Amino acid sequence: MIISKTPYRISFFGGGSDYPVWYQKYGGSVISSTIDKYLYISLRELPKFFNHKYRIVYSKVEQVNSVNNIEHHVIRKGLKTYKIKNHLEIHYDGEMPAKSGVGSSSSFVVGFINILENLKNNNVRNNILANKSILFEQKILNENVGSQDQVAAAYGGFNQITFFKNKDYRVNKINIKNPFFENLNKNLFLIYTGIQRTSSLVSSTYIN
Repeated sequence: MIISKTPYRISFFGGGSDYPVWYQKYGGSVISSTIDKYLYISLRELPKFFNHKYRIVYSKVEQVNSVNNIEHHVIRKGLKTYKIKNHLEIHYDGEMPAKSGVGSSSSFVVGFINILENLKNNNVRNNILANKSILFEQKILNENVGSQDQVAAAYGGFNQITFFKNKDYRVNKINIKNPFFENLNKNLFLIYTGIQRTSSLVSSTYIN
């Protein structure tokens, strides 16, 4: 069994400047931090005596015999992209509600790409994991998303992420041992409003 543990994130400044249509023209920079809440994905090879080839467990349970019949679009496209032929059981569990503004969709992509790479015996570095996740979300899933969430989830920690016109980026770790950040952390409250939205749909209204 392979289990990935991927953090959620909160973004402080610069959101919007991490969209390719912006930073490839002007550059961009964000300050964000991952938090001590995580998204877990587990994967195991399914014995072939089951009547189904794939069992996917999240807010619903799917049991199908073809990748094309998997409703969860990230899992379906991920398995097709990586040409996975194994019989698999995949479980998703999150410590935070989906679509609540803490980068859960990108955390899922980063965790799932990490699992698929490990299934192929590839132990990828965090920069490669971030790059693959950005490519997957923006080009394969065709989502209207920026690039900070994937970098944050892949690297972890409190960071300034600078995006360059040549599509590259740089991650500068911020020393949270500084008394200022210790005080900041003691005075932060994260409150769930009960409002859920799909960030790609919201972004499509203003990304141009």
